[in-house]
Amino acid sequence: MFSGVLHNVKRISGEEIDLIIKNGYITKIENVGSGQEKEIIDCTGMYVSSGWIDMHVHAFPEFNPYGDEMDEIGIKQGVTTIVDAGSCGADRISDLAESGERSRTNIFAFLNISKLGLKRVDELSNLDWIDKGQVLEVVNKYNDFIVGLKARMSKSVVGDLGVKPLRIARELSSETSLPLMVHIGSGPPYIEDIVSILQKDDIITHYLNGKSNNLFDDAGKPLQVLIDAVERGVCLDVGHGTASFSFKVAEDARKNAIGLGTISTDIYRGNRLNGPVYSMANVLSKFLYLGYSLQEVINAITTKPATWLHKPELGRIQVGDVANLTLFNVHAESIELIDSEGDSRIGEIRIKPTGVVLNGEFIKC
Repeated sequence: MFSGVLHNVKRISGEEIDLIIKNGYITKIENVGSGQEKEIIDCTGMYVSSGWIDMHVHAFPEFNPYGDEMDEIGIKQGVTTIVDAGSCGADRISDLAESGERSRTNIFAFLNISKLGLKRVDELSNLDWIDKGQVLEVVNKYNDFIVGLKARMSKSVVGDLGVKPLRIARELSSETSLPLMVHIGSGPPYIEDIVSILQKDDIITHYLNGKSNNLFDDAGKPLQVLIDAVERGVCLDVGHGTASFSFKVAEDARKNAIGLGTISTDIYRGNRLNGPVYSMANVLSKFLYLGYSLQEVINAITTKPATWLHKPELGRIQVGDVANLTLFNVHAESIELIDSEGDSRIGEIRIKPTGVVLNGEFIKC
């Protein structure tokens, strides 16, 4: 178990501290130079936050194209907790849970309401693939692992069924007391029909996508259905992915005071290696480019997702807690940033993770 001092590390506020850790627990937060521990890690110039949380990943490597190794998209990226966004349905969720036990990265999951999960990419085009009894059974068995239900509402996924799968998902949500994460994309089904079904604590993922069936009109104004959803407590998640993040739409959202939701990557092997996602840090750098403060950006991957997960300890740095930390640098340097539509921008600030403290270990990125 790691014991030592993270020396001269900065909070997001800029305050420099020594962070004392014993046997994996935070025991003291002191002024620089106070720590007397034997193992001292010089963190001069680095920031520290609670461990980064990625609310939308695909971490089941057997599925292609939407899969990857947990630690490749977790601790190696400075992310201490990942949430798999519906890679597996009831048929394979046990395999995902067992893999998570072997991972060094913490993992939770949204259960795909289709028992097939992403074994195929039209998983909701046949209602026979939604087995309510099987959903209830695995939710009960893996209640500490499954945090919500996932339904992908795109034409390519649901075929001619429209919002029928989402209505079934709503029923399952009521029966399990689990919120929904709903993927939005090309229609039909149309965005107004999808969003009107969502309730408090449900999540719209891909809310900044640039497809024609998105949440903003041709003038860049938010649709009334989006404004109404936010008012009733529906949450917004970036879910960048290969095809679901537009700089233009993100600029429209900020201009119209649509609050920044959780920042997530929708990362898997293909868009990690070949872009446009690459890493959580790359996605965060895009939001710094858009003009959000460092505090806003880090909150969107720490306190906000931790609150949604009902695990506040994951989003704070507090004496007595298990150390769950991400160390990172913020460099003033030019970086090319590319959205999901091929729009290239040049940012002047770059975030780069340097290490994590997790489950009693200090791990360099």
